[in-house]
Amino acid sequence: MNIKQAKNEIQNAMKAYFSKDKFGNYVIPLEKQRPVFLMGPPGIGKTAIMGQVAAELGVSLVSYSMTHHTRQSAIGLPFIEKKEYGGKEYSVSKYTMSEIIASVYDMIEKTGNPEGILFLDEVNCVSETLAPAMLQFLQYKVFARHRIPDGWIVVTAGNPPEYNNSVREFDIVTWDRLKRIDVEPDYDAWKEHAYRSGVHASIITYLDIKKNNFYKIETTVYGKSFVTARGWSDLSDMIILYEKNDIPVTESLVAQYLQNKKVAKDFAIYYDLFNKYKSDYQIDSILNGSSDKSIKQRAKDAQFDERFCLIGLIIDAVTNEMKEVCEATDYLTELMRPLKKAAQLKNVEEFPEFLSSSIDGYESDIETGLESSSISKDEEIKYRDCIEELKKMQTIFAENNPGSAKAAFELLKKEFNSLTNKLTEQTNEVGEKLSNVFSFFEEVFGEGQEILIFITELTAGYYSSRFISRYGCEEYFKYNKDMLFYERQQEIIEKIDELSL
Repeated sequence: MNIKQAKNEIQNAMKAYFSKDKFGNYVIPLEKQRPVFLMGPPGIGKTAIMGQVAAELGVSLVSYSMTHHTRQSAIGLPFIEKKEYGGKEYSVSKYTMSEIIASVYDMIEKTGNPEGILFLDEVNCVSETLAPAMLQFLQYKVFARHRIPDGWIVVTAGNPPEYNNSVREFDIVTWDRLKRIDVEPDYDAWKEHAYRSGVHASIITYLDIKKNNFYKIETTVYGKSFVTARGWSDLSDMIILYEKNDIPVTESLVAQYLQNKKVAKDFAIYYDLFNKYKSDYQIDSILNGSSDKSIKQRAKDAQFDERFCLIGLIIDAVTNEMKEVCEATDYLTELMRPLKKAAQLKNVEEFPEFLSSSIDGYESDIETGLESSSISKDEEIKYRDCIEELKKMQTIFAENNPGSAKAAFELLKKEFNSLTNKLTEQTNEVGEKLSNVFSFFEEVFGEGQEILIFITELTAGYYSSRFISRYGCEEYFKYNKDMLFYERQQEIIEKIDELSL
């Protein structure tokens, strides 16, 4: 299965393991819970999805790479204790608490969350001295005599032997106590995540054309050469930062992340071409509906590869616009929660303390979430936007010095409504830009395959699908033959309450 399917399987298993009976006891006790074992090639995204699972389930996450551990750090250090048996005193070996188990208890103490996931990576690559203890842990959830606490689920991962010479084969007894999930590279599954996480458009459009270069591991006379999903994601982060700081993106940089010379060279050439098209086609003018005839004629005369790159550039630009609208909608919806509480305050003196405590609450949620890996990037952005706006409201309150609770709330309401009005204007502008793009496609390509590709990409994109399902787009539904998409999205995507107080 692909990494997206594996993530769903893990989430379903976690929900089952976290289920409790009417007495508050876990339906499946800890000792009966099979640890999940993710088996797949390196760099496929096994570690990344665990952070997503923890954030989406709202539980803590403690991660360890077992190749970094010795027997002593995993099990604990031995010490001698005197005990009496049958009237005689004996020296008995005991062990201090495992560093791994202690980290779980530390996380519970820091966050106050009794439930979480203990993720142990590369468990089938442990040292010879640690291997017996690792197998014991997988079977009984204990290191030495120390057991992981109830409410914590064990998820593990490892590489197949063909990718790692250090792999130790598990016996049937061990496998029979694990919930094994085999994961394979899948570009389409990764692409869905790439859209949401903001992977650079040059990488997505390149891989759309050359999917075979998404994941490669080859053995040559010069050693191993490879390209992984992790490599593409990390390269994207660096490209974005290089562009922001006006640093040239060279083949040398690309080769540091794509450790296959042919693929690195090929992408570096494509990246330069991508930027040339970005400059030549003046994408902003297409979105604004002001592109001149020469640009339209060039697009009409272009070869398919160039057209495909142009579609990618347009998708990237319009998606960024829709992303901003979605993020603004999310944080304003969240901001309504404390403001509705503010409407219930009876005394004007309560407002400063209320605003401060609301800010402190969001800051605490962010800190705890980051500490426990239980907060997504989207949530963090949403909470930080709320903090920024609440601080602004503090300033407005102090400058106006309202004389009553009613007047105080009206001040806050006025500020909030001005934000919703800006959002409405922004939404209308983005809608117009989307319409302009459709007009461009109609004029240049007619009803050819280009507009079908554009529709497909809009449907697949996380933010574009959210925007269209929320605000609609006549041109989209005109060309989208699967009219049930809208209905499905209305059911799947959480409806956002009207932003009014």
